[in-house]
Amino acid sequence: MIKAGDPGFAFDDFDENAIATTFHTTGTTGDPKQVFFSHRQLVLHTLAAATTIANQPVGQNVTRRDVYMPMTPMFHVHAWGMPFIATMLGMKQVYPGRYDPATLLALKRNEGVTYSYCVPTILRMVVDAAKANAWDVGPWTMMIGGSALPEALAQEAEEVGIIALSGYGMSETGPVVTLARSQPEDTVGVRCRAGFPLPLVEVAIDQARGGELTLRAPWLTQGYSQQHASDALWDGGRLHTGDIAEIDADGAVRIVDRLKDVIKTGGEWVSSIELEALLTAEPGVAEAAVVGIPDARWGERPIAFVVRAAGPTVSEEALREAVVARALTGAISRYAVPDAIHFCDALPRTSVGKVDKKALKETAHPSALFAGA
Repeated sequence: MIKAGDPGFAFDDFDENAIATTFHTTGTTGDPKQVFFSHRQLVLHTLAAATTIANQPVGQNVTRRDVYMPMTPMFHVHAWGMPFIATMLGMKQVYPGRYDPATLLALKRNEGVTYSYCVPTILRMVVDAAKANAWDVGPWTMMIGGSALPEALAQEAEEVGIIALSGYGMSETGPVVTLARSQPEDTVGVRCRAGFPLPLVEVAIDQARGGELTLRAPWLTQGYSQQHASDALWDGGRLHTGDIAEIDADGAVRIVDRLKDVIKTGGEWVSSIELEALLTAEPGVAEAAVVGIPDARWGERPIAFVVRAAGPTVSEEALREAVVARALTGAISRYAVPDAIHFCDALPRTSVGKVDKKALKETAHPSALFAGA
């Protein structure tokens, strides 16, 4: 197609504020909404993201000599902005098609891939495949987004040669607004935080809204196709992310939970992300998701869904004991102990690989699955 094109084609000039892209949010916790971005916004995001990624510590950065391979659908949020960066820098680009772990590992080996990004589910698949074949797949840096990066998974990835670091963003932010980084003396958990703001990004915590993370940056979507939703998104002149967050002493953002996912039980807030990380760290657990279901007495109660890892079978009793032990030390609230732990073959996913918590809440009907739990 490129060879058939006219290299002398004269492109019409147009206003940089003209709309360049439009797509819908994934609707993980709510209804999908249409967002849009201008050409100017895409350029600004590309420059800010490229500047940040290029200046990451060695082993977490990108140069024009790196080989880039995406592992998320290209239709979702500009493929996280990386195709623009890779093209601007003149990097070699490898496009895998379907995200089969054997195919991904073969392309990594044969094409010399050094930089990728994906959701934790895909990282889990790649790590498991590498471990099953006893392969050291490094050097390979992966930016992880879409949902929280469990510290246990980041540690497993490092053991097979993958340096995984969190990035944070959403459909409304184009997407990247923060990126984690670590130094040799840091623990792996440092790379599991949402990270530090990109240039031109301003972050703040709105305590009046339960600790919600709010943003300002020149490339954030101006709104949705529905005016009332746009007004709520930009209430007070800042974009409201819907995520509860904290800012650590070094300036890094740490996501506590989604406002719609946090479980309000017995007068306390329970973080589903914290519970999921605790469960995932237990031997025999590959993935975990926690949702809140209505409860007449407590308002909501946490229910856990767990996918077992290969090897010795982990029991509900063992997982419950692990959570209770953390509660007894005060590490988590006693209200956070799940009412039930449901084992399943796989967690439901959206089109971009995120855990579909709406589907889990519909499944987690106490009378249907957990009677007598």
